[in-house]
Order: sequence, then structure tokens, then C-alpha cells
Amino acid sequence: MQTLLITGAAGFIGFHVARKFLKRGVHVVGLDSLNNYYDVGLKTARLEQLRSFANFEFAHLNLNDREAIAGLFRDRKFQRVIHLAAQAGVRYSSDNPFVYLDSNISGTLTILEGCRQSRVEHLVYASSSSVYGSNTAQPFSVHDPADHPLSLYAATKRANELMAHSYSHLYHIPTTGLRFFTVYGPWGRPDMALFKFTKAILEGTPIDVYNQGKMKRDFTYIDDIAAAVVQVADSIPPSNSSWNSERPDPSTSSAPFRIHNVGNRQPTELLRFIQVLEQAIGIPAKMNMLPMQAGDVLATFADVDTLMDAIGSSPSTSIEAGIEQFVKWYRVYYEAG
Repeated sequence: MQTLLITGAAGFIGFHVARKFLKRGVHVVGLDSLNNYYDVGLKTARLEQLRSFANFEFAHLNLNDREAIAGLFRDRKFQRVIHLAAQAGVRYSSDNPFVYLDSNISGTLTILEGCRQSRVEHLVYASSSSVYGSNTAQPFSVHDPADHPLSLYAATKRANELMAHSYSHLYHIPTTGLRFFTVYGPWGRPDMALFKFTKAILEGTPIDVYNQGKMKRDFTYIDDIAAAVVQVADSIPPSNSSWNSERPDPSTSSAPFRIHNVGNRQPTELLRFIQVLEQAIGIPAKMNMLPMQAGDVLATFADVDTLMDAIGSSPSTSIEAGIEQFVKWYRVYYEAG
């Protein structure tokens, strides 16, 4: 049986990815520190779902525990690694910068070293659409530079891509970075807009709507994200012999390295997103209109051409279907409404 390491397994994306691999019969070692950035009870509930699989094993470790992580790699001999653990949150990074350094930079380096020492077949890691920063050319393409991040969170994610490339070049470790676009769905994080909006609407309290709700996001349903991760794990990137160093394509390399966007290709204005949520809940929202926040971008829109080339599919769930599933889950989980 193949043995796979998934970091951040008790997190939103990690939980869904782990569950898909477990259903395929893969032996999954799920690593998580269970930190208190948000409700640990939610993380524990996700973890209990994963523990119901006989082929799941939990490792309660912090990414910066270098000796323990190195020992885990030595003991398990992972064939592949899915690195999803990170300190999330664009706005949180403005007030807590060193947390991002420790988790997203040092933590990723620990995983890269583990992959190097154990000669992992393929490392797939989470990046973010936020790396595009001040880019305005739409749709965002992995073939374009992404060197002007607008938040420290975005900067750490771009740094992860560069770190992965260096390890692919130096040690010939195949690595694939996935730039996720505004992920939402059941078991989501409480600090994310859909979760906060749903809670507020059901409680009858106002929701904060930034930039008058005129921002657009390429909202991407979690099942589509998890399916893409599972398929990409089987698509091990070779070195690109036709890569041109005089006109370098940032998405590929002479090393075994790739970057893909994972998005729904359908940017939706925030006000429309709220309207669909109101319909799913059956209650109108009270909105507190606010100006744009520092670190935010006006719009995100994914070009998924390289993802299609790699796995032959891309996310397609509509926001109507996705939001309905989230609201159903929320009402059951919190016995609300």
C-alpha cells in the first residue's frame, strides 16, 4: 500500500484531500499541530472523521520540530507528500508577521529537507492566488511573473514556490505548486467570508462587506480542489527539456517543477455571492459597507490551461450548488436554522 504524508490534515483543504486519498485505499499519515488560529473543536471534528478510516494515522507535530519531522520521514518512507499546512489569512499576516515566517517559510523548509533526505517521488504543495498581488492582467496566468505580492502571506507563498524550485533543481525532487483560488465549502474555516456571513445572517447581525461588495473572486468549491490535488499527485512533472532560459516561463523549468492555477474560471462579484447565500439561507443579509482593506486585490480569475494539460479537468462547481452544500453542512454541524 502506498504511504502518503499530508500536512495540515486537520485543516479545511487537508481534511478533504486526506479523505479522498483514504477512500482510494492509500495509507495516509496526517500531520497537524492543531494550533488555535481558529476553533480547535472544528479541527478535532474533522480529525475524528479521518480516524474512522483504518488506513489513517495521525501525527500530532509542529512543522518546526525539525528532529521529529526528520524522524517521521525516516520511519515512514513516504512515496509522496502533500504539503498543505500553513498559517493562513491575508489580514492576520499584517498583525502577526513572525508567525508566517515560522510556519510558512521555516515549516516548508523542514518538509523540503524531509523530501530530500528520503527521496520522495513527488511533492505537491499549496500556494495561493494571492501571489499575483498587484498584477491586473486577467485571467491570472502561471506563465506571467508574480513578483509583487500585496501581503506578507502572499509573499510567503511565493517564497515557497521559489524554495521548491531550488530543491527541484539541486536535488531533482519533482515538485508541483498549486495556486488555489478562494476555496469554500463544507467544513470551511471560520475566518473565511462564507462562514462568517452565514453565521451573521442566521444570528441577525450585520456582515462587513469591503469595497462596497464590488470585488470579484474566482470562488472554487472544495470538492473540486481536493479532486485536483489527488489527480496532480499522480502527475509527476518531468524536467522540461524545451525550457528557454532567455525567455523563462515561471510555471515550468529545466528542473522537474510545475505550477498550476486551481480555480473555477468564473469570477463572481461579492454582492452576487451574498445574494446566492441569502437565497440558500432564506434570510436577507444586513450589510455594513466598508472601504477596501490593505492587502486585498480587486479581482481574481484563474487561467487553468496548465492544470488541464496535466490532469485533463478543472474545477466546475457553480456557486449556487456549492453554497447550498455549505449551508446544509453548517445547519447540521451547528444545529442552526
